[in-house]
Amino acid sequence: MSQRTERIDELLRQEIGKALESELSDPRIGFVTVTDVETSSDLSHAKVWVSLIGSEDERKETLSALRRAMPYVRHGLSSKIRMRRIPELDVRLDDSIDRGTRILHLLDEIQAGRSPEEIGAQPESLPTPVQRLPRDGDVPERESAVLPPQEPRKRFRRRPETGGASKPGSRPGRGEGRRGPR
Repeated sequence: MSQRTERIDELLRQEIGKALESELSDPRIGFVTVTDVETSSDLSHAKVWVSLIGSEDERKETLSALRRAMPYVRHGLSSKIRMRRIPELDVRLDDSIDRGTRILHLLDEIQAGRSPEEIGAQPESLPTPVQRLPRDGDVPERESAVLPPQEPRKRFRRRPETGGASKPGSRPGRGEGRRGPR
C-alpha cells in the first residue's frame, strides 16, 4: 500500500468517525468506533471497519442503520475532503476486539485453574480489568518518583541595547537602532 493510500485511509477514518459522532441522529446507531478504513487501489471503494458495543441483536440493527446512513456520510465527506471522487463506503463489523476479549477470558480462566471446556460464552463484550496477582520471581514495583513542579519557561526577550541612550532592556525609540542614536 502506498503512503498516499495510507494517508487517505487515515483521513477517511477520522472524518467518518467525526460524522458518525456529530452528524447522525439515528437512535439505532449506538456506540460506534471506526477502527480502520481500507480503500481500493483505484480509490473507488472503501471498506469501513467498525467496532460496536451491545448485544448481538443491537449490533445487527446498528450495522444495518450504518449501512443505510453511508450515502449521507459520503455526501458530507465531499465537502470536507478534496478528492476527485469520494469512494463508495462499505461498512463491515470488526470483531477483533471480541476475539481479543475472548482470549483474555480464556487466559483468566486457565490461570484460575478451570479447564477451557468449562468456560461458556461470555456475555460481556469488553474485558473487565482484573488486578494481577503477584507471582514468584516478580520484581516489586518502585514507588513512582514525584517530580517537583517545573517553572514555566521564560519567553524570549531581546538583549538589552548597549549603545543607545535608552535604559538597558528597553526597546529602542525613534531614531535609535541597534547601533544607537543616529
